[in-house]
Amino acid sequence: MMTQTAQAPKLADDKFRMIRDLIYEMSGMYFGDGKKYLMESRLARRLGACGLKTYDEYYYFIKYDPGRAQEINRLFDEVTINETSFFRNPPQLDAFAKKILPGIVAEKEQKNTRNLRIWSAACSSGEEPYSLGIYVLESLKFSLPKWKVEIHASDLSEEILQKAKTGLYGDNSLRNTTPTYRSRYFVQANGKYAIRDEVKQLVQFQQINLSDKLKMRSMRGMDVIFCRNVLIYFDMESKKQVIAHLYDSLNPGGYLFIGHSESLHGVSKAFKLVHFPKAMVYQKA
Repeated sequence: MMTQTAQAPKLADDKFRMIRDLIYEMSGMYFGDGKKYLMESRLARRLGACGLKTYDEYYYFIKYDPGRAQEINRLFDEVTINETSFFRNPPQLDAFAKKILPGIVAEKEQKNTRNLRIWSAACSSGEEPYSLGIYVLESLKFSLPKWKVEIHASDLSEEILQKAKTGLYGDNSLRNTTPTYRSRYFVQANGKYAIRDEVKQLVQFQQINLSDKLKMRSMRGMDVIFCRNVLIYFDMESKKQVIAHLYDSLNPGGYLFIGHSESLHGVSKAFKLVHFPKAMVYQKA
C-alpha cells in the first residue's frame, strides 16, 4: 500500500471536478474550485488508505463498487469538519435554554400536551444533542416523568455517529462545560468523561443525508431544530431544498438554529427572524 501523501499523484483539475461533482450528487455538499487545495490532501489520504494508485480508480470505486458505502462515509468524514464541543456558541444556547425552551414548555403545559421533540440535524460526535439534553433536564427537573422527550440526532457519517453513541469525551470536548454540569452529568473514568445515562436515554441517533428527500420527509413534528454550520457546504439550490425540508419538519411556531455566521438571506422568506441577546433565531410563522 502506498503512503498517504508521499506517493499520491497530483490531483488534476479535471479529476478534482469529477470527484467533487460525485460528492455533490451523493450528498448535496458543493466544493468550489477554490477548495481544490483543501481537497487534494484529504483525497490523497483516502487514495492511500484504499491502496489505489489513481484518482480515476478512486472515483470508480466510490461510484460503482458494491462495498463502497463504508468508504463513502470515510470520504465524508475527510471533507467535512467535525470540530465541536459541549455548549458551543453560548449566546445561541442561552437563547434556547433561557427563553425558547421555557416558552415551549409553558405553552405545552397550558395545552396539556407534554411532548417535546428536538432535532440536532448535524450532530457530529454528539456534543450538541447531549448539551440540549442537559438543558431539557435542567428545565423540566422533577416534572420530567410527565413528559415524552425526544431528541433526534443525525449526521451524514455513520462512523461519527458510532462515536457519538458511546458518549465518551476528552477534556477538549468539555472546554466550555461548567464544573457544575461536569459533576452533575458526567462520570470521569480513565481520563475520559462519560455522559450519564439520564442524558443518553433522551437522544436517538440515526444517519440522515440532508439531501435525501425521503428521509427528510420522515422528520416531522419538531419543536426546535439545530442545523448549525452546515449550510456552508451547500450551494444555493441545495440550501433552498434543505431549508424547505427543515421548515416542513417544524411545528408551527417552531424554531430553527443555524450557525451564527450563516444566514437565510436569499435562501428562504418563510421564517421570521427573532432577535435575542447576541443571537438570532429563525421561527416558523
